[in-house]
Amino acid sequence: MYIREMNKAEKRVLVGMSGGIDSTATCLMLQEQGYEVIGLTMWVWGEEPLEARQLAQNMGIEHYVADERIPFKETIVRNFIDEYKQGRTPNPCVMCNPLFKFRVLAEWADKLNCAYIATGHYSRLEERNGHIYIVAGDDDKKDQSYFLWQLGQDVLRRCIFPLGDYTKIKVREYLAEKGYEAKSKEGESMEVCFIQGDYRDFLREQCPELDTEIGPGWFVSSEGVKLGQHKGAPYYTIGQRKGLEIALGKPAYVLKINPQKNTVMLGDAEQLQTEYMLAERDRIVDEQELLACESLAVRIRYRSRPIPCRVKRLEDGRLFVHFREIASAVAPGQSAVFYDGRRVLGGAFIASQRGIGLVIIENKDEL
Repeated sequence: MYIREMNKAEKRVLVGMSGGIDSTATCLMLQEQGYEVIGLTMWVWGEEPLEARQLAQNMGIEHYVADERIPFKETIVRNFIDEYKQGRTPNPCVMCNPLFKFRVLAEWADKLNCAYIATGHYSRLEERNGHIYIVAGDDDKKDQSYFLWQLGQDVLRRCIFPLGDYTKIKVREYLAEKGYEAKSKEGESMEVCFIQGDYRDFLREQCPELDTEIGPGWFVSSEGVKLGQHKGAPYYTIGQRKGLEIALGKPAYVLKINPQKNTVMLGDAEQLQTEYMLAERDRIVDEQELLACESLAVRIRYRSRPIPCRVKRLEDGRLFVHFREIASAVAPGQSAVFYDGRRVLGGAFIASQRGIGLVIIENKDEL
């Protein structure tokens, strides 16, 4: 456990306050621990977040709103759309945490003379060998360590995650005990804050030219045989089975997406399986530790089971991952997050797997 010795000047903490269950509990817990809590609500989408302001007033804490709607749309939403256009499957929360949420919190914390920043993430922190590591939260269903791998050491040294030792049920019970019974019964927040419903409808709404720019294309087999028409490559993801609207007499899955040709390759579940993967644009706490770790495992999508693996750094800078068990539906654009037990050693973005056959031949004996 990462515990800080603090003097009075360091007792000011800025909390990312959405007004939901988790950030409300975070504020109350920190107040109980003797911190002077200040709330910051990031307005990135939709209507002005008035609920958080009211909650802050009820708790007697200073509160600010950071209007980040324009830069959020220009970076996070733009990236989300561009990734789908390029045949990848993005995870906007992974991008938002370093580029937005924690950057804005750190900037405001400096302005407001707060030593620390806190959020309602279900994760913990641990100091080891001079490094701060993200550790999976105690609630396996809510653990959010997967989304935090891009955070740097400078930010992590300022972070407090009070909910890491709690389950969601315990957080609800805590709020009810503190007199916030109505709040404790609220539903879950949306997985992607700016999308209600299907991401495909969102793409059409935000990018009306998508259907004319890209338009329908061909479903093809792994042999390149045309199987039928699809609505446009951005509307599909690797591993997708439902909503393909094509009858082939057997279950079909999306194997590959080629945005240049606007083709979507279909095949059976076995063709999605692999022993190897390429990843890029990594952030690793201690590379030597990760490459030598005997109990290393990787999570290739949120809430998926970590798969035991070994990793090698290629000369071109990418990571070559050898799964020790069969993996399925490796989707470029998603995050590959590496764990030693519950501790996050680092992460990377799953790269295009084009040309991996040659990489396997050249490197498989070394892993």
